[in-house]
Parts: sequence; structure tokens; C-alpha cells
Amino acid sequence: MEYNGEKYIVRPQDCYGYADKNWGSDFTSPWVWLSSNNLTSNITGQKLENSVFDIGGGRPKVFGIALNRKLLSDFWYEGKSYEFNFSKFWTLTHTKFDCREMDTQIIWHVEQWNTVGKMVTDITCEKKDMLFVNYEAPNGKKLHNRLWNGGNGK
Repeated sequence: MEYNGEKYIVRPQDCYGYADKNWGSDFTSPWVWLSSNNLTSNITGQKLENSVFDIGGGRPKVFGIALNRKLLSDFWYEGKSYEFNFSKFWTLTHTKFDCREMDTQIIWHVEQWNTVGKMVTDITCEKKDMLFVNYEAPNGKKLHNRLWNGGNGK
């Protein structure tokens, strides 16, 4: 692959790509999107070949009403899904999350639990490896002043 005149080698063995589209007119505030398929087991120390997590949301609107601090997530652990979805009210999904901007890092802490499981996610990104996004909404308003984007959290 070539980008801006520089050649890159992109192989499934060591590249972890992701693409998404925000359907709507603007990001919610807060806005959280965390995802990885490059996972290692704390138990065995081995790479998890059939596992991924995806956490997204913040303040979704349902029938035009903003719901505060709601995240959707799914953790596929070796092919088995553990979903935490507030809209499936019968699962009694609960969420607590925090994001802190430090001098050199962005740190996320997400806890979700329901009737079948619990997922705790802690991610740290170094600011030097991130993009500080100057985002203007399609309607011309600038509603987000601390929007960070990264791709190599730990």
C-alpha cells in the first residue's frame, strides 16, 4: 500500500485495521470508542486469536431524547460473545466510565456488568502518539475542543 508517497506493508499477521462511520450530524458528548483485536491472555500469556472487544457510545439519543453516559459493548472471547447493551433492558446492563486527560496520557476506565458477566477495561494512550482533532460538525459548529484520537492504546 502507498500513502502520501510512502510505501507500507499491510499484512493480517501484524496489522489491526478498523473503520467506522458516525451516522448522524455530530459526535455525542462525551464520546467513547474503544476497540481492539490484538489481545493477549493474562492466564496463558498467549495471543487470543479469536477475540475482540468493542466499546462505543456516550450520550446516545433514543426518539430524540439524550440518554446520559450509556455505552454499548461486546467482548468476543475465543468466539463467545459477552454483550453489554443498555437497550436490551432485560439484561440489566450497568455502566460506569471515566476518561482522564493527564499531561502526557489519556486514560479510560470502563466497567460494565449485567446478569451474565462483568467487563472491566483500562486503556492508556500516550498523547505523543495521538492526534488532537480540530473537529467542526457538518452544521458548522465547533462543539468539541478536547477530541483525541489514537490507535495504539495499552
